[in-house]
Amino acid sequence: MEIFVFGNPIVETDSLPITLLPALREQFSGVTFTTLDPNENWNVPRHMYIIDTVVGIEEPRVFETLEGFMASPRVSCHDFDAYANIMLMKKLGKIDGVTIVGVPPNLEPEQVLPSLTKKLDVLLEKV
Repeated sequence: MEIFVFGNPIVETDSLPITLLPALREQFSGVTFTTLDPNENWNVPRHMYIIDTVVGIEEPRVFETLEGFMASPRVSCHDFDAYANIMLMKKLGKIDGVTIVGVPPNLEPEQVLPSLTKKLDVLLEKV
């Protein structure tokens, strides 16, 4: 299984998914964790599994659809983000669905890792 990881190690509020990568790779050796940039062309499966920062949550949470997410303002190509790319790929028929494991932006890795691990264990049992 492949799980795509979004985040920006330079931006503190968006760095947690990237910071968690070494621990996740150690704990889930059978999973491939791949970092993606929202502005790249993606070669992804029909259903994407993603770990990303989600503003407005207080603990890791699994989202089975994009409903409930709000698009960020897009004034130029620099504002194109993962949400916009996923929506475009769905509209073009390149992907069928997405499961997002959201992590809050304001917690330390040791605060989020136990709960995130449980969420991923449950997710992996379903796949």
